[in-house]
Amino acid sequence: MTELAADRDTAVAPPSEASTGPALIKPGYDPRLTNQDLAPLREQSWGWYNIFAFWMSDVHSVGGYVTAGSLFMLGLTSWQVLLALLIGIVIVNVFCNLVARPSQSTGVPYPVICRASFGVLGANIPAIIRGLIAVAWYGIQTYLASAALNIVLLKLAPSLTPLADVNQYGFAGLSALGWASFTVLWFLQAAVFWTGMETIRKFIDFCGPAVYVVMFVLAGYLIYRAGWSAIDLNLGEVRYTGWASVPVMLGAIALVVSYFSGPMLNFGDFSRYGRSFDAVKRGNFLGLPVNFLMFSILVVVTTSLTLPIFGELITDPVETVARIDSTFAIVLGALTFAIATVGINIVANFISPAFDFSNANPRKISWRAGGMIAAVGSVLITPWNLYNSPEVIHYTLEVLGAFIGPLFGVLIADYYLVRKQRVVVDDLFTLEPTGRYHYRGGYHPPAIIATVVAAAAALVPVLWSTGPGMKTAAQYTWFIGMGIALALYAVIGRRAASVVE
Repeated sequence: MTELAADRDTAVAPPSEASTGPALIKPGYDPRLTNQDLAPLREQSWGWYNIFAFWMSDVHSVGGYVTAGSLFMLGLTSWQVLLALLIGIVIVNVFCNLVARPSQSTGVPYPVICRASFGVLGANIPAIIRGLIAVAWYGIQTYLASAALNIVLLKLAPSLTPLADVNQYGFAGLSALGWASFTVLWFLQAAVFWTGMETIRKFIDFCGPAVYVVMFVLAGYLIYRAGWSAIDLNLGEVRYTGWASVPVMLGAIALVVSYFSGPMLNFGDFSRYGRSFDAVKRGNFLGLPVNFLMFSILVVVTTSLTLPIFGELITDPVETVARIDSTFAIVLGALTFAIATVGINIVANFISPAFDFSNANPRKISWRAGGMIAAVGSVLITPWNLYNSPEVIHYTLEVLGAFIGPLFGVLIADYYLVRKQRVVVDDLFTLEPTGRYHYRGGYHPPAIIATVVAAAAALVPVLWSTGPGMKTAAQYTWFIGMGIALALYAVIGRRAASVVE
């Protein structure tokens, strides 16, 4: 079978061979592996700004605000935090470019490109793992956005206050008002998602810049109230100096990478729409190093000014806005952060499981159906209870997150080290034994072995947290899993590939 280089030309079927629709479905594609959402795109139209806006939507949320602010409370000096932020986000930028290439060049989403390494059926393993993680975060982010909406409703109608009391009017751990806000945002997100990727693109093009406008206005207002001299980039006491600060800085770097590990793994779901790899790289650079550092500086400025103005350090932007003595400002600010959180939820936690679950059964589960499965699952896990129990969410997501590193390692090792950036696109959609990615009944043992071994190693410091040095090692589960999987698969995967050749 002729092997094709994985550039865009090799993914395009002649018009006579392709079905009508947004994707290129050849007659030989097996329906058990193919639908209009998973097949190679007919046209890739996203430019650098669309990728830039994607990352703005991913960063500019309540969760991103709190995460960035927390880094300045680790006991480091401001310049050490900024250096750790820069190193961490540059690592993310490099890794995102690595993940982007295979999907951009072939026009297929993350679970489909995983068929090359895990097998045409084995790809469901990384897809389901990533999908389940996204469902958990989807529920949590929807809950955070609903909390912002609650503030708006209570400001406009104080008489609703009793309904916000879970002890008076509550069900399953959430107040009646909380249920109302959660439901409204749940349907809003579903409506945006249902209209398709073009509407989503326009939505995220708006969300990221909108938050910047509010952030600059909020920072300007706080500076006007407190003065430039009140800005302090050290949000907490500086406790680490000299060599003692190195482990803390490394932990901060790991935290930045871990925060982006989910969307970084399935970034191919978006890079597949890029009109060129150069456009994707430019969007990544502006959206990650440039944008994240700018946003982090705005976060620490606004957070530091809450102390002299309100008498306490407020790390939640919605709560900061709620303290402003202006109904218009509160409503505008809270709604903006709510919409921004909806934006990150759609791009990071809705689209991923949509592709992932569709990949499990393309004939019966469309992209839209996959997304709705994730949406329903996000309610069933009652994310407000999960979020309100830090120990539970930390443990659960840390365990699931330990698998993201190995999945990333296998994907990168397979595409760059084993296959040398060459993929037979047609073989990603066939169950014929002669297909290059059929392997053993559709499963590729080396990828599964590398994932299991690396994930097991990454889970050790999580499950054995009381062991010597385990608590520190738990910060680096992504790096541990990624490194082991990459090295192991590079060896056993290359050997298996040579047999197939």
